[in-house]
Amino acid sequence: MKIAVIGRGGREHALAWKLAQDAGAENVFCLPGNGGTANNRPIAEHDFAGIRSFCESEGIELVVVGPEAPLARGLVDLLAGAKIRVFGPTRAAARLESSKTWAKQFMQRHGIATAAGAFFESVRAATEHVRTQRGGLVVKYSGLAAGKGVFVCPDPAEAPAALQEIGRRHGPNAPIVVEELLEGPEVSIMGVVSGTAIQLFPASRDHKRLLDGDRGPNTGGMGAYAPVPDMDDEYGSFAPPRPCAVGSKVGSPTTQGGGARPNRMAEIRRTIIEPTLKGLAAEGIAYRGFLYFGLMLTAAGPKLLEYNARLGDPETEVLLPALDGPLLPTLLASFDGTLERHPFAIKPGAVVDVVLAAGGYPGDVRAGVPIAGADATDALVFHAGTEIRNGALAVAGGRVLNVVAHGADLAAARQKAYAACAKIRFDGMQFRTDIGGRAPA
Repeated sequence: MKIAVIGRGGREHALAWKLAQDAGAENVFCLPGNGGTANNRPIAEHDFAGIRSFCESEGIELVVVGPEAPLARGLVDLLAGAKIRVFGPTRAAARLESSKTWAKQFMQRHGIATAAGAFFESVRAATEHVRTQRGGLVVKYSGLAAGKGVFVCPDPAEAPAALQEIGRRHGPNAPIVVEELLEGPEVSIMGVVSGTAIQLFPASRDHKRLLDGDRGPNTGGMGAYAPVPDMDDEYGSFAPPRPCAVGSKVGSPTTQGGGARPNRMAEIRRTIIEPTLKGLAAEGIAYRGFLYFGLMLTAAGPKLLEYNARLGDPETEVLLPALDGPLLPTLLASFDGTLERHPFAIKPGAVVDVVLAAGGYPGDVRAGVPIAGADATDALVFHAGTEIRNGALAVAGGRVLNVVAHGADLAAARQKAYAACAKIRFDGMQFRTDIGGRAPA
């Protein structure tokens, strides 16, 4: 089977790597790919005509769309109209990510557990609102912002400055969502969706802040790990997830250590995942693709922070190496109504991903900086912001490499990942030293 993976980041490298195991390396093409991917074609994610032409001329049988921007612009709709099988949500379905206003209102319409929120069509209106608030706030630009549109303001007095920054980036009439600030550890839940059925990956957790101890500015993600120790045993031990279909019986407590406690995964299914799938169906949206639920485990129960209409990055880089079996059959099952029969098999142990970022990230970075040692480690190295320049590997973006290791447990995986990081060098290289090291028990 010939497959085209659309995108150029670490997520897309991981997808191409995994699908090449299923379909053969010679049959997986990356458009446009990066310095670490094979079978690259210089066709940008926004070049819809070029993508369609390549798929038709090459006889591509499956297209897998990695990043959010082409989904939001309707690449799936275009290729489906050309009768090319494409895995990813339509433009209408991708509004779960492309419009935080639409997504939040969708959550409210369907009773999905989430923070209270308000919506504004200008920086001025949002600023007037936040000045009346007393508790912590989260300020979000409603559109796509490459992971840089969310501002956490524990002191509401910080919110006007965040709104001014949104205005500087996106204009005075930028659509904005303002939410109450929730407290608790975050967790990422992702799955393959086909209508009202979903096959879930194990829970994972990423690290958004640039610096150790969750300090510094927000980024697109500085690393991730799985499993998540503070989830219940079903997912915390990398046991294979059960399939989930709307109407399945979930939400019962689980007994551990002689006493009953709420099963977090069952509660997430009941209060977030199932209402989402039911809500999409009720609104006539036929969702096919990856779906990401960004959650916070609050004292009042799990709450949904956001959707992504694709796999998270860097979580993809730990979840795909955790699979003890193929990915492709599950993707194909989403087209023929048999998704419930294709759960993921999961390896025992843990996986850790450490992101090596360029100097200056998440601000401006210098491209063309040579990279040494990326092929000299025992770990997996998924490329993100790299290119081949003058025959050598070089920096081409902010998040440069994902260094990924599997181990018998989280400590062993961390040790292997950081040992591999020590073998890679480029000027300005920065990374966190605490990925997976402060996981709640």
